[in-house]
Amino acid sequence: MSLSRQPTLVLIDLDGTLVDSVPDLAYCLDEMMKALGLEPWGIEKARGWVGNGVDRLVMRALTDTLWEEPAEELFAKAQPIFMALYANNTSGRSFLYDGVVEGLDFLKSAGFKVGCVTNKAEAFTVPLLKDVGIHDYFEIIVSGDTTAKKKPDPMPLLYAAEKMGEVAEDCLMIGDSMHDVEAARRAKFQVVSVPYGYNHGVDIRDAKPDVVIESLAELKDLLN
Repeated sequence: MSLSRQPTLVLIDLDGTLVDSVPDLAYCLDEMMKALGLEPWGIEKARGWVGNGVDRLVMRALTDTLWEEPAEELFAKAQPIFMALYANNTSGRSFLYDGVVEGLDFLKSAGFKVGCVTNKAEAFTVPLLKDVGIHDYFEIIVSGDTTAKKKPDPMPLLYAAEKMGEVAEDCLMIGDSMHDVEAARRAKFQVVSVPYGYNHGVDIRDAKPDVVIESLAELKDLLN
């Protein structure tokens, strides 16, 4: 597989693509559950829930489902507990995936415009990017609360393209989930996926991205 055209703007998802943030998220979920008098879930359970923002993550922990809604009163109690925990535990257990720095170094040295588009709120996105040492690679950062809608809606991608002065046909989205692929398709971007992130246990190839790469280090071969 290959891309049909060379992009000028490359947008990259955060959780599950650049950073494995599950260890911190799982810790906060478990501490939240304990504070509510409920049993903690553990890290592997949390790994299947990440990818649609922290509110949905909290709902999943409360219901043990992907899309069911918890009781409003329970969510109203749980959500601020999680937010307070995550504010103090954003990055201490999280780490960059192999190949990320190599891939980002290539993109910058080759002259691509580079942005980060995530469903994570800005209050958590910027500290995490700084703490893992990659914040300054990005010319634009679009967080989950930057635009009125999140991925899989195309709005965050189109917002980034507009701000960077690019048309959709010249943009590439890189992510780990079906929501990244859907957002890219709806925005008319090309899309590259990585198979190691958070896609609720489904092989990302089933979402039919343009290309699947094992590591961002492979971007130098794909985009040369």
